[in-house]
Amino acid sequence: MDKNVGGPARLLRFVIGATLLTFGYRNRDRTIGTIAFLCGSDLFATAVIQRCPVNAVFGIDTCGTD
Repeated sequence: MDKNVGGPARLLRFVIGATLLTFGYRNRDRTIGTIAFLCGSDLFATAVIQRCPVNAVFGIDTCGTD
């Protein structure tokens, strides 16, 4: 699989993902906390593996040329 997440998009996914994970963990007894945790884990995972299926569907590549 080709990488399609890199540069500033990857950094933004790390930051927003970590923020949502923290918010979700602190509010884990509420529905909004569970949803935030799930969304944060998805963003964080796509930043780590540098592959996003939504980007692939729309043909978005933020990795640049290597």
